[in-house]
Amino acid sequence: MVLRVCFLLLGMMTSLSHVVSAAEPPSRPRGRDLGVAPGVFAPGPFNAVTDVAGVQVGQVTLIEGDNIRTGVTAIIPHEGNLFQQKTPAAVFIGNAFGKLAGSTQVEELGNLETPIILTNTLSVGTAVDSVVKWTLAQPGNENVRSVNALVGETNDGGLNDIRGQHVRTAHVMQAIESATSGQVAEGNVGAGTGCIAFGWKGGIGTSSRVLPQQYGGYTVGVLVQANFGGVLQVDGIPLGKVMGKHAFADKPQPSPPAPLKPGDGSCMIVVATDAPLDARNLKRLAARALFGLARTGSSYTNGSGDFAIAFSTHPDLRVAYGEEEVQTQPTLPNDAVSPLFQAALESTEEAVYNALLKANTMQGRDARTVEALPLEPLRTLLQKREQMLAE
Repeated sequence: MVLRVCFLLLGMMTSLSHVVSAAEPPSRPRGRDLGVAPGVFAPGPFNAVTDVAGVQVGQVTLIEGDNIRTGVTAIIPHEGNLFQQKTPAAVFIGNAFGKLAGSTQVEELGNLETPIILTNTLSVGTAVDSVVKWTLAQPGNENVRSVNALVGETNDGGLNDIRGQHVRTAHVMQAIESATSGQVAEGNVGAGTGCIAFGWKGGIGTSSRVLPQQYGGYTVGVLVQANFGGVLQVDGIPLGKVMGKHAFADKPQPSPPAPLKPGDGSCMIVVATDAPLDARNLKRLAARALFGLARTGSSYTNGSGDFAIAFSTHPDLRVAYGEEEVQTQPTLPNDAVSPLFQAALESTEEAVYNALLKANTMQGRDARTVEALPLEPLRTLLQKREQMLAE
């Protein structure tokens, strides 16, 4: 406990000059504020990954001077000792041009034993080291000699001085220790601070779905780090095509040009559910979340590392560290998982829209400015669609 408190204090003292408030400006709406509500299932009360009971999110946003635009987002699967009570989990990879440290052990053993950390590409090593330190410091882990930290990333080098490696251990610790349930900040926050999506400002987005009781009443929540490209469509509206702004548009790139090729960047997706799914069906759930990016117009380009991590918070599925006895665990049969797949598709799609809509215009490295997704063209197209449907 002493070590844990010391880490928290160190994070607070070290990062005061770097961390800005993650409070969201009230002027930027979420998707549902505009009538963008993809799918058929209803969201949870916060329309966030934290609608899955026990899941917490913590974020540290680093904005300093003209060039630092990055951060850390931590997702905590449950409130207990994560190493001592391991959570069933799985990873699905759409395109492996990215770094998801710790994924091979998750794939092999089918469980998760640390917080999930998202950050920028060149800070993965720092985040892994930080999660190991944090885990070893938790009460009850005094004899632990192996820790599998799960850390994902996207490349925010278009707006951020990524080579400066400004994310420190203190920032990762602070993101973990500050994690809470309830509302989740979106847009230019945490690991999404320097992200760009579809040529507009991207970032962190989240959404959830609650299944009707006839399908079990389970909740699925998704959080995305949206930093990828393609031809944006919003709830079926081809916005990128109509506006002529997309990864493959035949026009000069903004000045100064981005160091990335059209459509490149990456997307990290974290899927949480309280449904009793084992690792095999969690992998299938993660796949559906990744498929959900297609609904937004993702091109899954060569340079876009697209990964999904799924875990279940069902307490009867947790595996105690060192457990060797035969276990009896409740798991949904294959024929019952289709509604969960639908919920993951819908939640991922809406989470991407929320990342774009909540993000604000940002100027960053080398005086580059990335504009926020314009609201009026989208409002106009949404209104026209409603008029057509009403006729």
